[in-house]
Amino acid sequence: MPARVHAIIVARPGSSARAQLLRTLDALRSQTTPAAAITLVMCGDAASARESETVQRSVEGIIEARSGTSYAEAVDLARPRVADGSAIWLLAHDTAPHPRALERLVGSLERFPSAAIIAPKLVQTDNDREIVSLGVSMTGLGRSVELAAGELDQGQHDGRDDALGSDIRGILIRSEVRDSLRPDPALAGADEGLDLGVRARLGGGRVVLTPSARISVAPDGPAALPTGRSRRAYATRTAQLHRRLAYAPGVALPLQWLALLPLALWRSITHLIGKRPEAVAPEWGAALTAMFRFGSVARSRRSIRRFRTMSWASIAPLRVSRADLRRRLDDGHGSEGGAVSELHFFSGGGAWAVLAALVVSIASFTSLLAWPVLGGGALLPLRTTVSALWSDAAWGLRSVGVDVVGPADPFSGVVAVLGSLWPAGPSFSLVLLWILALPLAVLGGWFAATRVTDRSGLRIFAGVAWALAPTFLTALVDGRPTAVLVHLLLPWLFHAGVVAHRSWGAAGAASLLFAAVTACSPSLAPALVLLWVIALGITLGGARIRGAVRLLWLPVPAIVVFAPLVLWQLRHGSLVALLGDPGQVWAGPVASADAAGRLALASGFPSGDLGGWIALVGAPLATWAGVLLAPLALLALAAAVAPRWRAGITLLVVALAGLATAFLAVGITVSFAQGVPVPIWPGAGLSVAWIGVVGAALVTLDTMLTMPRVRLSAALVASVAVAVCAAPALIAFHAERSVLTDGPSSTLPAYVAAKAGSDLPVGTLVLTPQNDGGISADVAWGASETLGAQSTLLTTATRIQGEDITTLSVDLLSARDFDAAGELRSTGISFILLAKVDGEEADRARALRTAAVSSLNQRAGLVQAGETDRGVLWRLDGDADPRPTLTGGQQATARLVTTLQLVVLFAALLLSIPTRSSRRAARSRSRIVGRAPDEPLVLPRHAEDLHDGFDDVSGGTVAPMPREEAPDPVAADDEAADDDSAEVDERTDDERTDDAADVAEPAAGDADGATSPADAGETEERS
Repeated sequence: MPARVHAIIVARPGSSARAQLLRTLDALRSQTTPAAAITLVMCGDAASARESETVQRSVEGIIEARSGTSYAEAVDLARPRVADGSAIWLLAHDTAPHPRALERLVGSLERFPSAAIIAPKLVQTDNDREIVSLGVSMTGLGRSVELAAGELDQGQHDGRDDALGSDIRGILIRSEVRDSLRPDPALAGADEGLDLGVRARLGGGRVVLTPSARISVAPDGPAALPTGRSRRAYATRTAQLHRRLAYAPGVALPLQWLALLPLALWRSITHLIGKRPEAVAPEWGAALTAMFRFGSVARSRRSIRRFRTMSWASIAPLRVSRADLRRRLDDGHGSEGGAVSELHFFSGGGAWAVLAALVVSIASFTSLLAWPVLGGGALLPLRTTVSALWSDAAWGLRSVGVDVVGPADPFSGVVAVLGSLWPAGPSFSLVLLWILALPLAVLGGWFAATRVTDRSGLRIFAGVAWALAPTFLTALVDGRPTAVLVHLLLPWLFHAGVVAHRSWGAAGAASLLFAAVTACSPSLAPALVLLWVIALGITLGGARIRGAVRLLWLPVPAIVVFAPLVLWQLRHGSLVALLGDPGQVWAGPVASADAAGRLALASGFPSGDLGGWIALVGAPLATWAGVLLAPLALLALAAAVAPRWRAGITLLVVALAGLATAFLAVGITVSFAQGVPVPIWPGAGLSVAWIGVVGAALVTLDTMLTMPRVRLSAALVASVAVAVCAAPALIAFHAERSVLTDGPSSTLPAYVAAKAGSDLPVGTLVLTPQNDGGISADVAWGASETLGAQSTLLTTATRIQGEDITTLSVDLLSARDFDAAGELRSTGISFILLAKVDGEEADRARALRTAAVSSLNQRAGLVQAGETDRGVLWRLDGDADPRPTLTGGQQATARLVTTLQLVVLFAALLLSIPTRSSRRAARSRSRIVGRAPDEPLVLPRHAEDLHDGFDDVSGGTVAPMPREEAPDPVAADDEAADDDSAEVDERTDDERTDDAADVAEPAAGDADGATSPADAGETEERS
């Protein structure tokens, strides 16, 4: 006799839900084997259901529940209305059974006496050929795995009838076990069907799949996972942790509970590596929720214990092995699948260009190979230990001034990273930077060009043009480390930033580069923010919300690292001071703010010497040096009318933003060097302008499809002109027109450096008579003034910061009788250095220095240590007092600021780490942005067929492959298509990452888990 079936429908109010409910009721009335009774549970206002004649005619009763009632709770409310001996059919308002669904479910229930649950095949409502779910299993560590989901239904799974669990929608529960197999409300709407299947198997039953019974479901019903990636991740992870606590043996339960927060931290790291930042907050929320649901865990464990008759080994054959899981996740292509855009760095000549640049660099800076420390210009030695480097980069007591407590310049963090690359002698890392600057610039320019063109010759042209930029070569010759670093980092920021909307990996890398560039040159922040706003507006205009969210992350690390400095300047200085150049403030040659200086800036030269041309050929002829850059500028301007005019105009906007920054910089003075005002270095703005000009020129050259000879000629003319323009700067070092020097290893006398040892806090008061009759007073701590210890808190200060030493400095040189040694001792100063002014010393400075020597020699408690090449040195007779330490409140502030900055930077670093899926995604899509929709994509037939990149002028060109992409100045591809393809790739890697996270979690006894939040998010993408 067929089993009596009582259908329970859980519904929610709403117009769309009501239409779906009526459709479900019609489907139930059309069943070849009708249900004996139907109970409707309305989670919300049931007035509309009671007023509907169709509903009243179809159901035996309507139960009204609270709007927040879960599916499991709603099913429990209807159980008292189920007659004895009736099987329960669990449905929702969006589950429409096909006509013979119940007949086949009941048939399977009769054919399989051991079956406790019969599960149908769930298909999409809008497309019944797509499988939503057909059976669920789990790995050995408890991670849930869909056996069939998101596939085209071709009957490939119809032979399967045994599974560990299933989706809860549409399952038929045998009457004999219905009271024991109740959906667990604590699972928060996730993995309820899997949990029922596990408990049924432990009770001696099984879950039988019936693929012939088909039920159409929607993705937003009351029994489905919550909509939204974060809500779904929270529900899934909460269910996973609850099942882990419910399944764990008693002896392992305390360990599982204690591991919840450490696992949340570990999984947060794996989420960031897996490019799923939206799952981090739900991870912690689920962990905290699971920690304090003692009653729910106890009820779940008691329910399992009462019904269990089998061991946990009984479910082992139905688990998915790791080998099976790998096969399921393998797309059949590996990391090479679908590759359409290869780099061809080696085969395309990029590596040879970098090697050639290294040869040129060694030839230009030959002596640097033997120098242990690089000096001159704005260069200073670095700390002797890595720990001291990072100490300078943290909030706290600054290594300049007296008792100055506050935030470090973000540039100090960049210096710490640079110095840590050569821990045996951090100062040598600057020597390496100078030697490798040219090849690194070619490398960065080459990679930036991959976003504009796929022609290898043009990529080499871009790399060379970027390395020979006048502003970059001037920074190398003049010893400006911040300018050199900005120029080396900008192409990588361009490379990652223009595709930051595509993936979290690119967004994470771009955010770190954004922070590093602004740390080296804060004056670039307004221009970069402007370009970021434009990109964000274009992305939002294309209704690409996920891409906009990724772009919103870009300035976050920079905001976090600059926030303490901003707050400090608001309190003690002015916001304009934030634009000041970090590091050593050097009053070196820079373009003036008059017409001649601005003409030099417009020509691409950041200083009045025009890249060394004035010293080489004289001022009259040197004024024509800018003409050498005219071919490149003309190519850039032509991009505005090229087929890819959108990309061309965007790059010209970048160039204008950089040029405007340079023009404004020379007119703003916020920094001071020994009392002399120093304007902001305009070369950083010119570097931004140069990347726009070179990029626009590439757009023009890349679109000359029908004129290969013209393209080759134009590229060669521009290349030769840029190389000739760079010649004076490249020979400046050998022509002794460079300020670079061998060291010194310390800016203080050797006696002080020896006393300081490994950066001990030994204070030295440095007095420098000025040519105008004044005197400069600075305090250095440790063995030397160092690059990372410099602080804009003092170099941009317009009033005294920390303890005032100006009065003490004047009194030391005056006839006033006071305890000079005692006052110096109280401030922690052990030495006084009377130094010479840089450059030629005027008579007034010389006279003041002579008087100062006489005055200091007469001071009791001061002993002259002798004359050195740094100046005359005095030491304190006796030991100075220890330097004051931070107070308790200051230490708490330092810990808070450092922790917040490290957390954000670490998150950005984890996001930027490439994974197999991110590399595969990069290879499967065109790297180029802004390509016209009808423009062909140049790809070689074979590796050996690679040509010179400018096209073979003899006629042997590579056959182009048409590729359609949206003509967007920020991204040429369609965001929806990008997101879909990226999600397919990242879903594969996400699941592997979750596997690794599950493996790392301690599994005690039979402790089990469930679907990770990322799996839920990817399921949402499929839906």
